Amino acid sequence: MTQISWTIHTFRNLLKTCITHRNLLIGKSLHALYIKALIPSSTYLSNHFILLYSKCGHLTTAHNAFYQTQHPNTFTFNAIIAAYAKESLPSIAHQLFDQIPHPDLVSYNTLISAYAGCGRTEPALGLFRNMRELGFEMDGFTLSGVITACLNDVFFIRQFHCFVITSGFDSYASVNNALLSCYSKVGFLEEAKRVFYGMGEGKDEVSWNSMIVAYGQHKDGTKALALFQEMIRRGLDVDMFTLASVLTAFTSLDDLLGGLQFHAMLIKTGFHQNAHVGSGLIDLYSKCRGGMSDCSKVFEEVSGPDLVLWNTMISGYSLNEELSEEAVECFREMQRAGYRPDDCGFVNVISACSNLSSPSQGRQIHALTIKSEIPNRIQVNNALVAMYSKCGNLQDSRRLFDRMPKHNTVSLNSMIAGYAQHGIGMESLLIFEQMLDRNIPPTSITFISVLSACAHTGKLEEGWKYFNIMKEKFGIEPEVEHYSCMIDLLGRAGKLREAERLIETMPFSPGSIGWAALLGASKMHGNMDLASKAANKLLQLEPSNAVPYVMLANMYASTGKWEEAARVRKLMRDRGVRKKPGCSWIEVNKKIHVFVAEDVSHPMIKEIYEYLEEMGKKIRLAGYVPDLRWTLVKDDEIESRDKELRLGHHSEKLAVAFGLLSTKDGEPILVIKNLRICGDCHNAIKFISAIAEREITIRDTHRFHCFKNGQCSCGDYW
Repeated sequence: MTQISWTIHTFRNLLKTCITHRNLLIGKSLHALYIKALIPSSTYLSNHFILLYSKCGHLTTAHNAFYQTQHPNTFTFNAIIAAYAKESLPSIAHQLFDQIPHPDLVSYNTLISAYAGCGRTEPALGLFRNMRELGFEMDGFTLSGVITACLNDVFFIRQFHCFVITSGFDSYASVNNALLSCYSKVGFLEEAKRVFYGMGEGKDEVSWNSMIVAYGQHKDGTKALALFQEMIRRGLDVDMFTLASVLTAFTSLDDLLGGLQFHAMLIKTGFHQNAHVGSGLIDLYSKCRGGMSDCSKVFEEVSGPDLVLWNTMISGYSLNEELSEEAVECFREMQRAGYRPDDCGFVNVISACSNLSSPSQGRQIHALTIKSEIPNRIQVNNALVAMYSKCGNLQDSRRLFDRMPKHNTVSLNSMIAGYAQHGIGMESLLIFEQMLDRNIPPTSITFISVLSACAHTGKLEEGWKYFNIMKEKFGIEPEVEHYSCMIDLLGRAGKLREAERLIETMPFSPGSIGWAALLGASKMHGNMDLASKAANKLLQLEPSNAVPYVMLANMYASTGKWEEAARVRKLMRDRGVRKKPGCSWIEVNKKIHVFVAEDVSHPMIKEIYEYLEEMGKKIRLAGYVPDLRWTLVKDDEIESRDKELRLGHHSEKLAVAFGLLSTKDGEPILVIKNLRICGDCHNAIKFISAIAEREITIRDTHRFHCFKNGQCSCGDYW
């Protein structure tokens, strides 16, 4: 063997080792030698440098290596297409594909997988048709890719399932795994089970992992754990994907104790340092009341966090409304660490902005999504539609919805829910009817929004109609949330006995949601007996929840039953239950200003009180009469004048006054309250909106109230 051939042979082996171990530093050194012509040029070596940079996540360098290749072949193109596919950039990958003189099966498979990874069904199906027309023989990778691309369309999944059987590919584990996973993700667990158990001995570790995940996704964690135990008994290899799947099962069972024990086993085996397993642990702790401090510890112990791990942390924070600011900050930290947000990261941080009701931060994130090439745009747009709606900007929400090139069930659900929260029930129901006309199947969540729209607008007959067709027409079993919406609808309409009968005849326990709905309805109509019954049931279920105590005490106080009110408050104190302090906040010039009742801490509090005093005179002349019942104080304890002052200094009035003082004439303002708006404030702000000639939106814990020209969007039906 000559010296030069020995050098090339060694060089090739070193380069392959660098690719295997993703050793970028030595790989770059080898590339420098290659560029300086110390190693003879060859397409083979150039191709492997593209592979090196692609696997190390250096797309730009891989791109440069591709264009430096003097005589590219099909493998060269396949390598760079795979690099762009890995970075979720299928459009650029397709442009490169079109430049291949003679694309092969790998070329087609790589591009189909690129589109599949981004959820783009039509281009993937187009490529599949093209390769069939050109006479290409397909393999298991082809079918796995195209089936995955059809994830959101069960009709196509079933068609390909038939095709797989008739063409003899039903013995391929990779193809069956794709079918199993897709059936599970679109909600067809029975079909997923048939695929899994029909594989017989042809199942591999991916098959078992996919079935464990499927059970977890469908809240059947017990079967998922039983399947994991069966894997162990059979002596199958358990990897990071298996362990992450088991964590999903514990999460679906809300089994924090079992998850903690499993975490201990992961620490003993060293798997807790794996990013994929770490994501499962963070998901477990954030969803099962483990606390975000535990999530942070898991994150810190992972060696080499990846984008998925960052996304899971952001998601964990955004699931807790009180930690939404931390979610946004975590997103910023991820960017500073050099990670480019994907569609999942954007959806999570947009959700956090929705919780904060921060229009400025929401718009900044929206701008960033426009600058970024997001592969799964529809998910991000859906989140933005919901965000603008929750930030009180229904016009921009609808504008974005109308500009979307394609809608899915989530898009329509977001818009239906937005109109329902804003009390515009007719638009909610109109979109729902359009959804049915377009043959887009409604989901359980759709009907929650539709029934909520009926409840907020008093449409009793329509509510019963939609409740009944859930199961009759669409096969959707009503759950506790649907029954709660019906209880709320009946209660608001004054049909308290019917609401009580419904809660007593439900096919399962109404839970805290159902009794809370009945309590709210009883409070609205002043039915003390029914309110007391509902409150006691709610206290049995959630003895540490302050809401039933406060609602019952306030009901007694508003009707002059002070001894009963004092008894409930004493019970609350004895049990150590604390009421959440009421507060309201408003964002002005990208800064949040928080107010509490009788506030004295704000720098502009003197000007705010002076403004409210002047405005109070004007609204009285316009016909406003303070409703002193909302002070909830005995007449012999405080003078009427002091009661009026207390009412005038409620947190929502202070926030509205600050907003009117701090913004331009004619500019709409949005105020958020962490409790329900009080009746006197609701009445007063109607008058203020007319006199100030402003659109004032209040978002409380139940809905939006948009005040304009002396009227509220709720029509006083709240």
